[in-house]
Amino acid sequence: MSSNNPKGHDYHLVDPSPWPILASIGALILCFGAVIYFRTDNAWTMVIGLLAVIYVAFMWFRDIIIEGEKDGHHTMVVQLGLRYGMTLFIASEVMFFVAWFWAYFNASLFPTEQIGSTWPPLDIELLDPWHIPLINTLILLLSGTSVTWAHHALQEGHRKEVIQGLVITVVLGAIFSGFQAYEYMHAHFDFAGHIYGATFFMATGFHGFHVIIGTIFLAVCLGRAMAGHFKPDHHFGFEAAAWYWHFVDVVWLFLFASIYVWGSY
Repeated sequence: MSSNNPKGHDYHLVDPSPWPILASIGALILCFGAVIYFRTDNAWTMVIGLLAVIYVAFMWFRDIIIEGEKDGHHTMVVQLGLRYGMTLFIASEVMFFVAWFWAYFNASLFPTEQIGSTWPPLDIELLDPWHIPLINTLILLLSGTSVTWAHHALQEGHRKEVIQGLVITVVLGAIFSGFQAYEYMHAHFDFAGHIYGATFFMATGFHGFHVIIGTIFLAVCLGRAMAGHFKPDHHFGFEAAAWYWHFVDVVWLFLFASIYVWGSY
């Protein structure tokens, strides 16, 4: 029990919030809008759902930042619970990617007659793993180093280095996304029509989506660091972003080794 806490306990009893239900409604609109767009090329519903999700996410994170940074609700006990939550979230993300790896290995190790009983299919012109994929691997490894540097600098109270490390990480994340978009535009196969394109774009595309989310996550941390947020002993928002980014790094190493390198031989 905390003697400095007027509540008499170290737990945070969350106030009623409209954001969970509004986030669900926004995600539902976004989902239906995506289906409508795929079938009719009308993107308005999808755009409305996306804007709703972005707005709700901004407001929800704003409230959480106020709770932890200004109101002091994120005690050590609460931070422990947040760490458990983030750990379980990353574990669920691991299983999400296991599904895509399973689909890829199932198709590649046991190719059916429909694709010529060979892998990769004979009509597929593969991407060179030692070109853009290798460059992107180096980029992500460097970004993992820079975010770790920023984390250690924060623990030691060197805010200038925290900002420098985060700037480097965000820039590298943006460059990675740019290279992946370039690679997609110049790929000689598409998503539809065969299992290779479907598994390739689902696995690498969802990873690219996670890179974009992680880059935004770290950009928010950069803005907060520049605003004077985070302390050496109280910075779980930054720590969660670093965990997420390292998860993205590790997933890419498996993607590069299995889909780009092993899949090209």
